[in-house]
Amino acid sequence: MLKSYMYSNLVEAGCDEAGRGCLAGPVFAAAVILPAGFSHPLINDSKQMSAKQRYYMREIIKIHAVSYGIAMACNEEIDDLNILNASILAMHRALDNLQTIPEHIIVDGNYFAQWYSVPFRTIIKGDSKYQSIAAASILAKTYRDDYMNRLHIDYPQYDWEQNKGYPTRKHREAIFKFGASTFHRKTFTLLPSSCKA
Repeated sequence: MLKSYMYSNLVEAGCDEAGRGCLAGPVFAAAVILPAGFSHPLINDSKQMSAKQRYYMREIIKIHAVSYGIAMACNEEIDDLNILNASILAMHRALDNLQTIPEHIIVDGNYFAQWYSVPFRTIIKGDSKYQSIAAASILAKTYRDDYMNRLHIDYPQYDWEQNKGYPTRKHREAIFKFGASTFHRKTFTLLPSSCKA
């Protein structure tokens, strides 16, 4: 069972992102403040859940959360800032979208940058340890998947509906055949060096 919070006496927000390892599209982030006593047996690191479970839990989280915020940093920002800084920017934007100001922030991973004066703690594999971070991972993942599904309509050759922008063989074969789209991250290695002309 995941822990409910790090500090029970503070309004605590969990933060996570989705899409750092993709070749195309934005990185999404979410921030979630859950109510005291919230618990659900399905809530977990989004990577350990099926798509059906993630979308089911998204609605549960949205209904029960004290507040939640979702945001993104686009592929151009990723290329300008690098993926780490763009991920932090997306998390800051997600925190900005909260209707309730947190007193403490817990973040999945090992790096974050100060958001105003609110204290924070980074936690390796935090999305498998704390419910609010897991909830954020679910929102970030599902909203990013929705975004990539919409892009797929105009760019079906890249198979984004299936790979969501991750570097699958079919995705890279499409980049080799059709070239990069305006949504690809130009600073990423889109093709292995052996495939480049």
